Amino acid sequence: MSLANQYDLDDYIEFIENEKFAGTLLSDCVANVQRVYLSDKRPWVIGYSGGKDSSAVMVLVYLALLGLEPKQRHKEVFVVASDTLVETPVVVNHVSNSLRAIERGAKRDNLPITSHKVVPKTNQTFWANLLGKGYPAPTRQFRWCTERMKIDPVSSFITDKVSQFDEVIVVLGSRSQESASRAQVIAKHKIDGSDLAKHTTLANAFIYTPIDMWGVDDVWKILRFCHLVSEETPYGIKNKWFDKYDMEWENPWGGKNLLLWNLYKDSSGQGECPMVIDETTPSCGNSRFGCWTCTVVTKDRAMESLVQNGEEWMKPLLKYRNILSRSTSPKLKKKYRSHIRRDGRLAFKTLKEDGEKILTDDYTTGPYKLKYRKVALRLLLSIQKQLADLGKDAELITVPELHAVRHEWLNDPNEPDWDDDLPIIFNDIFGYDLDWAIDDTNQFGRDDAVLISQLAPEHGVSPHLVKKLIDLEVSMSGLARRTGIYKKIGSLIQQDWESAEEIIRKNKDTRQNQINQSKEVQDLEAELAAITASLNKEMQQ
Repeated sequence: MSLANQYDLDDYIEFIENEKFAGTLLSDCVANVQRVYLSDKRPWVIGYSGGKDSSAVMVLVYLALLGLEPKQRHKEVFVVASDTLVETPVVVNHVSNSLRAIERGAKRDNLPITSHKVVPKTNQTFWANLLGKGYPAPTRQFRWCTERMKIDPVSSFITDKVSQFDEVIVVLGSRSQESASRAQVIAKHKIDGSDLAKHTTLANAFIYTPIDMWGVDDVWKILRFCHLVSEETPYGIKNKWFDKYDMEWENPWGGKNLLLWNLYKDSSGQGECPMVIDETTPSCGNSRFGCWTCTVVTKDRAMESLVQNGEEWMKPLLKYRNILSRSTSPKLKKKYRSHIRRDGRLAFKTLKEDGEKILTDDYTTGPYKLKYRKVALRLLLSIQKQLADLGKDAELITVPELHAVRHEWLNDPNEPDWDDDLPIIFNDIFGYDLDWAIDDTNQFGRDDAVLISQLAPEHGVSPHLVKKLIDLEVSMSGLARRTGIYKKIGSLIQQDWESAEEIIRKNKDTRQNQINQSKEVQDLEAELAAITASLNKEMQQ
């Protein structure tokens, strides 16, 4: 490991020999990692977020491999980072640069380490779901993003390695001090007499957490030679980070951690977003290393802190994120979201009375209305253009995602976009066109939509229903056998196409009819019971 100042080598050697991490000498920590590595032939997958904890694990593993003879480095180590495509922009370059530096260092030192970045499938990204399908901004009650954007890409990578090597060991920077709930889950699946735990969801995958007992002080010690020291202040005894910037050493693969330190500085105790491998991993919206669009938390204090500490160009992102957050307010849901769910039905809320579910006159809201999705996309692209004009390399939404959003709009189950507005919105902002594919499932345009909107109400029919029936006919045309077309037509007709008020009125009428019918049945049953009793009495005489 190289030092910023070569004359500090003696100090560094003394540090290595005497410094303890969670009560264990660093040399012993490295030896423990070497022991686990040499114990079998299962390859390692290191979950790397670029944050302090995963970086500390990476340093520890790298040092362990450096300390082995070349012939002992017998199995591969895959360093995998998950990019949700909505990561905080200031972190994206840091993670990419770190992955490249790790791989360069590994090649130089002849270590079996390779770096990989995984991303969600194009139709499962944040924007494909929120802008495309109209999914509401994530909340604690409906956190749809984690599985699609983080768990699935990493799980696919791990599963691929399992199929290739039969079993793998996933190395994580989880610390009990950072996440008690995560520590409990790992402890629950711990294998007796082993340093490993079973993966909670993936077969033939095992978890190894080499810094499980470390404190945050230990993490920064191995990254930058930083310590927490207790000092007397006017406010009492407080912990303060003690820096020796002249002692700043590099990572074993090269490059210093000063940038990482600055990302965490003044962060009000916020942690990093861990490598999410299952649903037990906590949300990281308040993290330096979370998604800038995260609305699971009420306020994104991490991004607010970044803006306050000089990253003022991120203000538009913070405002956009806050707009998404406000749209989840119960008072605003019915303004921004459709009363019809994506299955075409209005879902009434229920209450429990005497153990039975009773329908209310209120309903759960569905996806964002298409007109608001269009507004949200226009604003997002405008911010991207604004950042580009400032020289910021921040691609807020990718071209493949734009194609995915357009496909969802054209084929929306409730509001098909016959206007095909997305290419128009893009051209309005950027002044040029992308290579937009011709979608054969949508052969009608704005004029046709206007005509249907004018004519359909005159015949008491929903314009959206007519559009969906025409879309169905177009999709089935040219087929030799139109199997199931009547079932599909019936399904469309049975959907709720009226306004929420009309559907609620009909529901009330239906419930009243059911009540009336129920009362009639009860009266008939009572009358029948009386007749039966009378007959039985006569027969007994």
